[in-house]
Amino acid sequence: MTKKIIDYKNGEPMSLEAIIKKSDFRLAKNGKNFLSLVFEDKSGQIPGKYWDAKENDAETYKVGTVVQLDGKRDVYQGKPQVIINRLGVLDSETVDMSQFVQTAPIKRADMENEFEDIFLEITNGAWNRIVRYLFKKYHDKFFTSAAAKSNHHDFQGGLAYHTLSMVHLAQKISDQYPQINRALLIAGACLHDLGKTIELSGGLDIEYTFEGNMLGHITIIDEEIVKAATDMDISLDSEDMILLRHMVLSHHGLLEYGSPERPKLLEAEVLHGIDEMDASINMITKALDKTENGKFSERIFGLDNRSFYKHS
Repeated sequence: MTKKIIDYKNGEPMSLEAIIKKSDFRLAKNGKNFLSLVFEDKSGQIPGKYWDAKENDAETYKVGTVVQLDGKRDVYQGKPQVIINRLGVLDSETVDMSQFVQTAPIKRADMENEFEDIFLEITNGAWNRIVRYLFKKYHDKFFTSAAAKSNHHDFQGGLAYHTLSMVHLAQKISDQYPQINRALLIAGACLHDLGKTIELSGGLDIEYTFEGNMLGHITIIDEEIVKAATDMDISLDSEDMILLRHMVLSHHGLLEYGSPERPKLLEAEVLHGIDEMDASINMITKALDKTENGKFSERIFGLDNRSFYKHS
């Protein structure tokens, strides 16, 4: 069985095929040029530096290039890296590109079918129409986009997978607490990150778009809700629409985290909580997958640079 990035232990020689996810031509403090690279396969990612790089190397080892990577797994500042011994470019026409790109653990068709069933649980007519309208408008981007540039669910289909996971949590919590408006919580979960289809670029090297940098996904999706309501003659002055907009506007919880309002609904507080929970579980799991039993993980930037212990 061919070893993947995640299978290598610290200090072990590495020899595998991978795709270049990030490639930046840089100048070190000692005056030497190098390429800062991130390699990826189905199992995960690992960074590495290609020293004494020439400018034409940036074109040779650009994003999307499939390479034969030979080196040694190492740790730098608590995080895994590969010390590169040799890189060789492979012919992308002779390899299965899908084996190199991380994707959601659920097939796209299965997620699409499940969302159709989920929409039936949004029993409020205005919320149902808005959710269906926007999912139809951004259908392809929603099911192919990542949920973030880095940190949580940063893989193809990650946005849909994260959203589906949150809906599952919303359903379970609504079963436990009948005082929660189930339709409102599910509608909020469906829409909360849909603005990331505009905020983030597609492709391997995920970047923030100009609109994403200037506005952010919370403002973007609120504007999309307003446009959708206007197109369908749904009153924006109604309590239903104000509640739905509040769900997405407050889902980051704190003003300093990008929400223009803190949660002022029970359902909005729950939505913020399950968003934090799902993102945290994904980040911790991803770090522990690269950690040996009985050791602490690398520091996780999105969780205050904390490390987590992997028990057996």
